Amino acid sequence: MNPLLQQLHPYPFEKLAKLLEPAAKEGANGDSVHPYTAINLSIGEPKHPVPSFIRQAMLEALDDIGLYPTTRGEASLRLAMAEWLTHRFQLAAGTVDPERHLLPVNGTREALFSIAQAVIDPTGPERPYVVMPNPFYQIYEGAALMAGARPLYLSCTAANGFIPDYHSLPPAVLDRTALLYLCSPANPTGAVFSLESLKRLIELAHRHRFVLAADECYSEIWYERPPPGLLQAAQQMGLDRFDRCLVFHSLSKRSNMPGARTGFVAGDAALLESYFRLRTYTGCATPRFVQRAATAAWRDESHVQENRAIYQRKLADAIALLSPVLAVEQPMAGFYLWLRVPGGGELFARHLFEHYRVTVLPGAYLGRPDAEGRNPGADYVRIALVSALEENHTAMQRIAQCADELQHLQPA
Repeated sequence: MNPLLQQLHPYPFEKLAKLLEPAAKEGANGDSVHPYTAINLSIGEPKHPVPSFIRQAMLEALDDIGLYPTTRGEASLRLAMAEWLTHRFQLAAGTVDPERHLLPVNGTREALFSIAQAVIDPTGPERPYVVMPNPFYQIYEGAALMAGARPLYLSCTAANGFIPDYHSLPPAVLDRTALLYLCSPANPTGAVFSLESLKRLIELAHRHRFVLAADECYSEIWYERPPPGLLQAAQQMGLDRFDRCLVFHSLSKRSNMPGARTGFVAGDAALLESYFRLRTYTGCATPRFVQRAATAAWRDESHVQENRAIYQRKLADAIALLSPVLAVEQPMAGFYLWLRVPGGGELFARHLFEHYRVTVLPGAYLGRPDAEGRNPGADYVRIALVSALEENHTAMQRIAQCADELQHLQPA
């Protein structure tokens, strides 16, 4: 077996299952029925319906199940993706070439993982760094470890607005950095990089010759204004070739299609050509009937606007119910609440499930200890606002009850 596999940490939901196992067993084997129905807000899996026109497009293309898909995907899909990217991020017409600057992928998860295998050179005299936020989407860490690199975590806290201070890294560390993951809008905090901060990061990447991988899969769920993107910042700097910049987008959140596993990576054409070679060998081609549905989805904005409005209503309702009990910071984008809770994330999540049957994710499971041994997520839980309006309302009521109860149980 590959010894690098031994470095992979348990996945957050594996840890969560162990945390809640005693209460889950008690509920399954107990003599009395629990008074609350279960509500799971731990996973970022949208529960909103997939628009009917997307389903119809997939249905009409099912005959293609007998045909091999190509790694580059259909030209019509790449054109729809390029046109959406250009319009959404106000890029100059024609600068995103569907033949060179974009590749379809099977969701951002597999692409964010496999891009590290393409851009990291493990043969140098020193083990390269892969820089990532902390807390983070665990795929970044796994990708770094399996590529033979060393993960380097930068804490995201309330003190820095949950935006990691990449410029605090010593030049010698940045010179050894091969890849930097950024997530904007951020999972789990909802923080958004400004255009100026993205530009400063691009300058840093060029100065120290590393690749930027921008996870932008939550970009279409926002509350006041659309978040800027990495390619948008690059073009405003005059970098029309998007050197050292890659962005990752998906239909999982934008169009409620997590099961379709479809998205794209776009940016630096030279990096994508090497990445295409890797993808050819791994066989990661999107099925043709999924491509047809994705083409329809990227070409429509009305369902995205309707979807966003539902999240806005759920967030407003959540803040109204929780703010009398907890200090709630409204996220700038995304569909997560990053809540500081009494007793810390693990205790709160366990108590909430045991007594109220609502499942949330302890923040520590998304983070790693810093140099002082502090996990920046330890005091938090991540709550995914993915349920329907009524169920979300019920869950927030229970979370508020749990918080009030635990506050009274905490020592003065």
